[in-house]
This record gives sequence, C-alpha cells and structure tokens, in this order.
Amino acid sequence: MEFSSVILILMLLAGITSLQFYKGRRLNLMLMQHYLRAIEDVVKPKDKDYVWLGGYVGFRGLYKLDDKDILKFEYTLTLLPRHSILYFPISLLISRHDKLYIVVRPTFEILREVHLLQKGYFRMKPKIEREIELIRETFEVNGIKYEALYENREDVEEVMKFLQSFSNTKNVKHVAIVPKTNVIYVFMKPEPETIEEDVKNVLRFVRNFPRNMKR
Repeated sequence: MEFSSVILILMLLAGITSLQFYKGRRLNLMLMQHYLRAIEDVVKPKDKDYVWLGGYVGFRGLYKLDDKDILKFEYTLTLLPRHSILYFPISLLISRHDKLYIVVRPTFEILREVHLLQKGYFRMKPKIEREIELIRETFEVNGIKYEALYENREDVEEVMKFLQSFSNTKNVKHVAIVPKTNVIYVFMKPEPETIEEDVKNVLRFVRNFPRNMKR
C-alpha cells in the first residue's frame, strides 16, 4: 500500500473518531441533563449535591428530603461511552446498557432482608453478606425470572408487587431491602421515556412500605 493511501486512511479514521466523539458526547450530556431534571422534579429534594464521575460517563445525585418516610434519596447514573468509537462496541459487550443505581434511606427501621436478582443477567452476582443464611427460591414476575433470597415469604410477595409496578419489569436487575444498612436499593436500566414513572414507583413503594417489614 502506498504511503499516501495510508495517510488518507488515517485521516479518514481520525475524522470519523472526532465526529463520533462530538456526537456521542452531546448525546450523553443530553441524557445526563434529562435524567437529572426528571429525577429531581419527582423527588423534590430540600437539599442536593452532585458528584461528576469524570468525562461523559455519568454522575451521582445526593438528595436530602423533607419527607416523613424518606431521609435520603441517592442515585448513580453511568452511561455507555458513546463518545468513544473504539471502546463503545466493547462496552456494549461488557456493560450492555446505561445503568441506574438507586439507594433510598428511609426514616423507619427495616426488619428483614430481601433480594430479587434477575436470573441470567449477572455474570458475577453481587456479594450478599448474609446469602448463606437466606432462603433461596426462583419466582417469575411479568414473565421475567428472578432469584429471591429472603427471610420471610410474605416479604418476597410485597417486593414482587413492587417489581410489577415498573414500566418495564425486565429493566429491573436487582432489588434489595437490607436491614444492616437500612436501605432500599434498586439497580436498573433507565429509559428517558419512563424514568419519571419508575422513580415515582420507587418513592411510592417506600412511602407505602409494608407495615410488617418495618419498625
């Protein structure tokens, strides 16, 4: 191959890389702005703080609420690197999609532990400290199979109702109710069109938390 042809190819690749960088960066910034505004509008925090994760991959939102049931609402949004034409295809294989991690710290005390993990999703399952102490069973919610780890069967039924209320049950990968840290946790794939509905569902669940599961 002639030297001039190599230079031409390199220039073409550089142009495509630059175009993808600006296009992907713009899209990720738009997504971050949309999720931030949508979640904030629903949660209505009395105090808020944001932590930039670096580059264009996402951020953490830390909200304090003036709410009788919810002390803090925290979330982490991580986006696919749409601005990197080289790493984006790899990230589709590794990360697969944008991710939203929600942690709610209620004002009440949680009594028992429950986990529902979508079967077949995790390459490496999250570490659950009391896993060997919990009952293990598989359930189906809206056609999606979940592995449940729990202390009380009635608690699982309540969490299954919670899962059914999401706009798309398949987007929810892990729900955890953990007494040790006193948090309600949701890991899911977010979607711009349904983020408000799904966050409202999380708040509604906490505000109507089953009486037999709290103190």
